[in-house]
Amino acid sequence: MSVSTSLWFDGGIEEAAALYVSLVPDSEILHVSRYPDDDAFPGGLGGQALTVDLTVGGHRVTLLNGGPQFPLSEAVSLVLEADGQEEVDRLWDALVADGGRESRCGWLVDRFGLSWQIVPSSMGRLMSGPNAGAVAQALMGMTRIVVADLERAHAG
Repeated sequence: MSVSTSLWFDGGIEEAAALYVSLVPDSEILHVSRYPDDDAFPGGLGGQALTVDLTVGGHRVTLLNGGPQFPLSEAVSLVLEADGQEEVDRLWDALVADGGRESRCGWLVDRFGLSWQIVPSSMGRLMSGPNAGAVAQALMGMTRIVVADLERAHAG
C-alpha cells in the first residue's frame, strides 16, 4: 500500500511540475497524461495535460488539470524542510517569484495557487523544550522564517 497526494489545478500543471522538480532534490516528473487532442473536447482542453505524476522530495504527487470548480486553498499545503537559512531563502524566493505571495509563519502561496510551508529541518527541535513558547512567539511574528531568530528564542 502507498499514499500519495492529488492536487486539483486550473491549468498550468506542466509548468508547475517543472518548477517543483527543479527546486527539490529527489524529484522527477514520472508521467504526463493528456486530454484527447480533439477540438470538440469540452472546455477547449483538447491536447492539454490532464495529469502530471511526479515526485517532490521522494513524495508522490499528482497534479490534475481539472478546471476552476475546486480552487486550491491554504487549507492544504506541502511542507519543505530546508537545511539552514540559505536553503529556506532559495526555496522561498523561487516559490514566491512571478506572482506568488507571502503568508505568515513560513507559509507562502506560489503563482499556481499551491500553498507551501518552508521550514528549517531543525523545527521539531526548536519547538520543543522549555523555550518552545518563545520560539512559537517568534515564529508568529515572521513571514519568511529566520532560523537564527528561532535559534535565539530556543536558547533563551
